[in-house]
Amino acid sequence: MIAYGVADLDAARRFYTGMLRFDELSYLDDDRLAVLERGNAKLTLTDGAGGEMQAVAQVEVDDVKAEAERLRAAGVEVGVVLELPGAIRLVDVFDPDGNRLQLTQDLE
Repeated sequence: MIAYGVADLDAARRFYTGMLRFDELSYLDDDRLAVLERGNAKLTLTDGAGGEMQAVAQVEVDDVKAEAERLRAAGVEVGVVLELPGAIRLVDVFDPDGNRLQLTQDLE
């Protein structure tokens, strides 16, 4: 899965669902986040800096909370676990060079 920060989440949702025919799996207005899918491609769209924010690699794991605890205990920089109820749980993890990736867990 790839995550994009977009300048206008509503416009991005319309583009991906209308023009590119992605299905919207979930949308959380409070968190300004949408999860979209087309075939085997999944995207997470979040309000962000638009083109200034780089895409983020997402790696699916069986248990995000357990992985976050394991990595923290090992001294890895780990963010806050976020959850879209019934859809996805995710957490940011930073490599030794500060590159960000996300661990995700499908909750469907």
